[in-house]
Amino acid sequence: MSNVSLVTTFILTGLPHAPALDTPLFGIFLLIYVLTVLGNLLILLVIRLDSRLHTPMYYFLTNLSFIDMWFSTVTVPKMLMTLASPGGRTISFHSCMAQLYCFHFLGSTECFLYTVMSYDRYLAITYPLRYASMMSGRTCVLLATSTWLSGSLHSAVQTILTFRLPFCGPNQIQHYYCDAPPILKLACTDTSANEMVIFVNIGVVASGCFLLIVLSYMSIVCSILRIPTSEGRHRTFQTCASHCIVVLCFFVPCVFIYLRPGSRDAVDGVVAVFYTVLTPLLNPVVYTLRNKEVKNALFKLKDKVAHFQRD
Repeated sequence: MSNVSLVTTFILTGLPHAPALDTPLFGIFLLIYVLTVLGNLLILLVIRLDSRLHTPMYYFLTNLSFIDMWFSTVTVPKMLMTLASPGGRTISFHSCMAQLYCFHFLGSTECFLYTVMSYDRYLAITYPLRYASMMSGRTCVLLATSTWLSGSLHSAVQTILTFRLPFCGPNQIQHYYCDAPPILKLACTDTSANEMVIFVNIGVVASGCFLLIVLSYMSIVCSILRIPTSEGRHRTFQTCASHCIVVLCFFVPCVFIYLRPGSRDAVDGVVAVFYTVLTPLLNPVVYTLRNKEVKNALFKLKDKVAHFQRD
């Protein structure tokens, strides 16, 4: 069978909901998207302007904020278009391919980055005296670059395997963005090999990263328990708890969608909202409200702005 696709346009069905909810959902998701972009931009600005935050932990946090800002931008604007008008549901073949690539590129990069961030916390807490030399600026750049390159490679495999298939019949994607599982259902050929590769590919990446994160935090907990003062234990635990909250909100929905047998379109669409819409918003909320250093930097920035306005 030829691998040349006959379908030139796909139609996204969007989130399952009653038509009367179009306007309320549009307003809610628009507000979340604006807050996500502004919140992550604020983190980038604060870390850039405050020299006290020029540390490995906040260097990785800037990468995470940058990813989350674009991760949300890849899916939410198109979701808003599907809610705004029926014409907004259409997406060209090549735009769908680009959206799938960008989605998996940013998503897998974020997955790798969470692993690197847990490794950074492990070194900082377990080897505090050697931490500065072990996590030098060069090491940080190499680790961050490796996450971006790995994410790009992982996404390229997913995208090529998906869109090399022939699409010659139905063109309705049962989702609010282009993702591999619902697109494979539209291929007019057997996709069992593709589904297995996707299952193994995402399974190895997600499970491997999550296992490394769990191992890092098991070691971190042991180190925290050895800290002599209760204040020191509380402060260290609070820093790590912020990371754990975001990690769980990202990994649990991913595992539910990609690593379980079978697929339920309506359920998958709703669950996907958690890590495509809500998790990017959680990043600035968790890392500002639960982080004393970032809150102090925000107050410092606020005072600078107020002083500038008075002058």
